[in-house]
Amino acid sequence: MKLAVFTLESLANARAVRRFIADHSGEIAFIGISNPYRKSAGGSVGQFLRHLRRSGWRFVPFLALNFSLPGVLAALRQFWPWTTSAETTPVARLCRDYGIPTKIIHDLNTGETRAILLKSNAELIVSFHFDQIFNAETLATTRLGGINVHPSLLPHHRGPVPTWYAMQQEPPLFGVTIHRLVEKIDAGDILLQEQVALPSTISALGAAVALHERGRQLLEKILQEIDSRQDRAVHPDLLPYCPFPTPAALKAAARKGHALVRFADLWTVFRTAF
Repeated sequence: MKLAVFTLESLANARAVRRFIADHSGEIAFIGISNPYRKSAGGSVGQFLRHLRRSGWRFVPFLALNFSLPGVLAALRQFWPWTTSAETTPVARLCRDYGIPTKIIHDLNTGETRAILLKSNAELIVSFHFDQIFNAETLATTRLGGINVHPSLLPHHRGPVPTWYAMQQEPPLFGVTIHRLVEKIDAGDILLQEQVALPSTISALGAAVALHERGRQLLEKILQEIDSRQDRAVHPDLLPYCPFPTPAALKAAARKGHALVRFADLWTVFRTAF
C-alpha cells in the first residue's frame, strides 16, 4: 500500500516520524512537511506574538524546545565537519537518502497539493503531527482517505496541546489514538487507541514524545488491518475542543507541579539532533 505522509518538524514527533520513514521507505510515495512559519499563519514573529498574547511567557520554553531549538540545531548541521548533506531539515535529509519525494507545504488544500497526491498514486494519507486541516476534496484524492496519530484518548483533549490537558486530570489520563481524518479537528472515527501509563514527573512535551512513539507502534498495526478496522471503528460523541492554555491556567498548573517542559526535554533535543 502506497502512503502519503504529512508531518511537521518538531521534537514531539521527531524520533517516531524518522523511524516510521525508515521502516516504510519502500511504501512511502510522498512526504509533505508543513511550514509552521508560513505567511498565512502569521510568520515566525506573528506566531510568536500570538502565542505570547494567548498563553503568556510560560508557554515560550515549550515553543523553544519543541520547535525553535531543534530547528536551529538542524540548520547548524550544514557546518558540522561530519555532515555530507546540504539539507538542513532532518526529515527532508532522511527522505533524500531514501529517494522519497518531499515538498514543503505552505497551503495544504490547493490544486497543487492534490495534483501531487494524485501523481504519487498514494492510497492512504497518514497525518503524523501535522498542523494543517485536510478538507474533503484533498482527502478524496486517495482511495482510502486519511488517518491521524493523536496523542490523547479521543474524544478527550482534542486540540494542539493534548498532553498538557491530560496531566491536569486526577489521575492523569494519557493515551494515543489513531483516527480517521475528517474536516473537523480530531473528530473522525476512532480506529485504535490505547491508554499509556507515564511517570508522574514527566512534562507535557516529554509525554508528547513518548506518546508519538507509541502511536507509531499502533500505526504499524493499523496499516496491516486498515480494511477490517474500518468495520470496527468507534463513532465518538465529541467533547469540547481544548485550545492553547491561558496564562492563568498555566500558572495554576505550575503550582501543582504540572510542567510544560523539564530539563530532561533539553537533553532530548540534543540527543535527537545528533
